[in-house]
Amino acid sequence: MEKYYLAVDIGASSGRHILGTVKEGKILLEEIYRFENGMKRKDGKLCWDVESLFAEILEGMKQCKKLGKIPVSMGIDTWAVDFVLLNKDGEILGEAVGYRDDRTKGMDEEVYKTIPLTQLYERTGIQKQIFNTIYQLTAVKNKTPEHLKEAESLLMIPDYFHYLLTGAKKQEYTNATTTQLVSPVTGTWDYDLIQSLGLPQEFFGPLSMPGTLVGGLTNKVKEDVGFDCQVILPATHDTASAVMAVPVVPGASMEDMLYISSGTWSLMGTELLKADCSVKSMEANFTNEGGYDTRYRYLKNIMGLWMIQSVRKELSEKGEEYSFAQLCEMASKESISSLVDCNDTAFLAPESMITAVREYCKEKKLQVPNTPGEISGVIYNSLAVCYAQTVKELESITGKTYKSIHVVGGGSNAEYLNKLTADVTERTVYAGPGEATAIGNLLAQMLANHEFNDLKQAREGVYQSFAVKEYKPLKISE
Repeated sequence: MEKYYLAVDIGASSGRHILGTVKEGKILLEEIYRFENGMKRKDGKLCWDVESLFAEILEGMKQCKKLGKIPVSMGIDTWAVDFVLLNKDGEILGEAVGYRDDRTKGMDEEVYKTIPLTQLYERTGIQKQIFNTIYQLTAVKNKTPEHLKEAESLLMIPDYFHYLLTGAKKQEYTNATTTQLVSPVTGTWDYDLIQSLGLPQEFFGPLSMPGTLVGGLTNKVKEDVGFDCQVILPATHDTASAVMAVPVVPGASMEDMLYISSGTWSLMGTELLKADCSVKSMEANFTNEGGYDTRYRYLKNIMGLWMIQSVRKELSEKGEEYSFAQLCEMASKESISSLVDCNDTAFLAPESMITAVREYCKEKKLQVPNTPGEISGVIYNSLAVCYAQTVKELESITGKTYKSIHVVGGGSNAEYLNKLTADVTERTVYAGPGEATAIGNLLAQMLANHEFNDLKQAREGVYQSFAVKEYKPLKISE
């Protein structure tokens, strides 16, 4: 009898339910449900509609019952840094405000009144980003202090969904590290830092590792979806799940690999067994996020495909419909040499991405892109150059030489960007699997159920189960 596992993978723009099973050592996937997601403006703030998202989670679970494929376990992963505050009755106080909201403006300076940036990095190893949870909580403390006083608990978004499913509150480790409030030395909350910032210590309980059992479904959920199953924590931060699914060639080492988890964001880095909280690492803006098996995801957040997603949406609103493949094809035929800094805050949440790219080029006295092909060309070329710079920084900091880059996630299907990345970085690019986040989510559940002996065997299983495309750099190919 086949054992099914259910991954609910919710990204910034969409979510999906994927059933996984292991057959003769190979992982088989079946997508059974998909739904839309996105921040919505509410009372002047950009918020997540968590009520609607939970309804979609339940709808997808009902598909399992319809198909007669009841999972032995399930788990949910989402983006990082965002959270909800709950009162004593488990109800949300305020809104589930999203990371692109501007409430954190100036909150970094508020934090630095208590602890300078260099000391904060030394204590947490987390990259400075204005939307990190530490700055969001400082915004709550400054702007709506009544919510902090009334709240009984804090849960990151996937932890909140697991709570709704089971009635159990668990705080998962990989997502907790993105708050910038966890010590990479102890692997637990930095209570001295939390206290010094004036945040309630009772919000921060024991951290649970991926693979931990949360519990069974509540009676209400069981009645709604028509079955019961275990809820097991995956690496609830979607990037942590995606990195779990970076394929390993059987017999190869896991210690010298570079990866790009390519989606709305491009998360580029390597894995370390010990966090690097040095000044050099901080100045290069690398982060030490928690990973499976207490490995550190040493990476840099790069703006990623958010830019091209925004352009495509904007063009569509003007009546110009293009697929991502078409935008790639058009970009490949352009010769425009203008480049933008993908990590510039101008591209974080502009009203018009097209205008933001044009204004940047104009300001830097570069050729201004006009056509959709030129705009796409500027974005794709800029991403590849950013990846190349990141490779050099990683090699300088780690002292290692990396011969290849593994691209996983939705961006692994962007053939033109993969070719550009190989050529500009002068490294072989291995692209795939595209559903890395869901696969990583499933792997945590499968490892908890002893389908694989360890992470290395699981990653070898990924390599053997899914098509991985190879792109040689032009200089090597010729």
